[in-house]
Amino acid sequence: MSRLGPQDMAGEGALGRAPGNWRWRDAPVGPGPAVVFDLDGVLSDAASRQHFIEAGRRDWTAFFDACGDDPLIEEVARLLELLDPALRRVLLTGRPLRVQPQTLAWLERYQLRWDVLIMRDYGDYSAAQEFKRWTVEELRRYGFDLKLAFEDDRRNLEMFRQEGIPCLYVHSGYYD
Repeated sequence: MSRLGPQDMAGEGALGRAPGNWRWRDAPVGPGPAVVFDLDGVLSDAASRQHFIEAGRRDWTAFFDACGDDPLIEEVARLLELLDPALRRVLLTGRPLRVQPQTLAWLERYQLRWDVLIMRDYGDYSAAQEFKRWTVEELRRYGFDLKLAFEDDRRNLEMFRQEGIPCLYVHSGYYD
């Protein structure tokens, strides 16, 4: 699991030295104001994959392997497009790094605008809110000023709010 200390990511000198589970769209962007979007249930409609993780049948490998087939949630994608170009767009997902190729192909297919994609590092089996809380700390150490988040898991919604980041809830129906 890639967890850097403050000395590893301090200020402008951190550019290009972000954790290994960060993927820049083009090139590293500098610190500044940012908006965070979850993927599954916020930008991608994972409803067709939910049967893999229903109670008594937790096949997380199959669930994540099928992520490249998700339809786009158009309304959230339009919102992502309409954001001020000065805002950094952070895609923060609990998907494991092993499905990065499918995720990047999906993002390209829908031509979504983003700056950095952050996925769970290899061997990270922590709870989603722990992973995302650590990542919020890493984003802040890098210099991102997190202005807003979009999330479909109420536990993560509360975590963002506890961290002082306003968070809009997107109802996916996955966590009722």
